[in-house]
Amino acid sequence: MHLYEDPSTWTPEPPRSRAQLILRFAATLLCAPLLGALWLAAAAVLFVVGLFAEVITAVSDRLERGYLRFMGTTLRRITRLGSWFVTWPELRHEGDTDYYRARVDRRVSHWTTAASAPREPKKARPPVECAIPLRDYRGVGAGYVAEVAVGQGWELRPSNVREEVRLWWAAASHTG
Repeated sequence: MHLYEDPSTWTPEPPRSRAQLILRFAATLLCAPLLGALWLAAAAVLFVVGLFAEVITAVSDRLERGYLRFMGTTLRRITRLGSWFVTWPELRHEGDTDYYRARVDRRVSHWTTAASAPREPKKARPPVECAIPLRDYRGVGAGYVAEVAVGQGWELRPSNVREEVRLWWAAASHTG
């Protein structure tokens, strides 16, 4: 946590009411298939348009980069429509700090294992940045994520802790 940030934002989120969670879960069961179908339809349309645009991109790399950026942005925005969804584990474990501690520990150790893996020749480099979403640390707060991550060798990056905690693998700056 940086000194200029408000420490009160690094505390656990207040538990949501059981009725609200049940309503959101029921709406999730109804809307998730629709959102999935919308995402697939948008991806198909973008793919078909991309096939026709391929003729133009043979001449212009700039158009290709722009189209790929547009496609990624469009699909991310559709995915973000489901940010209010409530999953079954969230419904069952709302307010359970032990569950959220274990969830944060698992997520950070997963990223630590991936980041500390030795680089294999002709393979992508191990990830040096990651983001832990609010869904994983809602019951324990971003402060717990920071404590666990720093203990495993991560550095904090500027983050909106009401959405995610961004981390950077500190050992990455020491390798060639």
